[in-house]
Amino acid sequence: MERMEITARWVADRLPDRAPEAHKGNFGRVLLVCGSVGFTGAAALAARAALRTGSGLIFLGVPETVYPILAVKLDEPMVFPLPSDGCGRLSALAAAEIQWRLKDCDACLVGPGLGRGPDILEIVRAVLETAPCPVVLDADGLNAVDGHIDVLRGAGCPLVLTPHEGEFARLGGDLSLGRQAAAEHMAAETGAVVLLKGHRTVITDGHQTYVNPTGNPGMATGGSGDVLSGVLTSLLGQGLAPLEAAAAAAWLHGAAGDRCAAALGQYGMTPGDMIEAIPRLLK
Repeated sequence: MERMEITARWVADRLPDRAPEAHKGNFGRVLLVCGSVGFTGAAALAARAALRTGSGLIFLGVPETVYPILAVKLDEPMVFPLPSDGCGRLSALAAAEIQWRLKDCDACLVGPGLGRGPDILEIVRAVLETAPCPVVLDADGLNAVDGHIDVLRGAGCPLVLTPHEGEFARLGGDLSLGRQAAAEHMAAETGAVVLLKGHRTVITDGHQTYVNPTGNPGMATGGSGDVLSGVLTSLLGQGLAPLEAAAAAAWLHGAAGDRCAAALGQYGMTPGDMIEAIPRLLK
């Protein structure tokens, strides 16, 4: 299958214009389901990345045990508590409220910092069965469906998967085929857009494939993927189609990292620095 390299012009041509008479409801209502005890940073980074990419309304659902932490960390996103289990992770009881809130949302992210447990799989299953909008599965959202690929095939919504190579292998991806062919095969098998992270990230729906040229080794640090997922969810909420949103997000994420590396060096740059660089890449 042929592939296209993403360029700055390609991304700029796909970013939505902002009409003078627009209001916050025109720029996407996104729901992020993230976080657990010990992993509040993942939720905060994803929410801040969505904010800096232009989302109009950001709803962040977190376990009630970490709600006070994230409510203090974040001013603009609307943080709300969800039922948690005895370990500080979301309980399956959270699924009903998540489904209720999804009714009015334009995009959803499930995964960063959720931790692992059977209840997380039940939440993922409930979201994918009923979401009326595109859904991004990242990090522990992907780990939850390890061994349950049927959950992905049965999704009733547009779906974007954002695995790194380890998560990709746990989902059953065969990297011996080569990164591009392996990603295309998984996209064809699941019906999802696959964003296979790594050097020259591959983005494909099984029919059309993009390769991202931006990024550098300074981005290989905890929290970088949470930034990417927030950018992607924001673009979906603003109306980009899943394949184009994933390709544009990969380019923006990498280009922000390249700006940080140029200004700060690869050793000292942080995911927070990348978030602050994103607005300089947008219209």
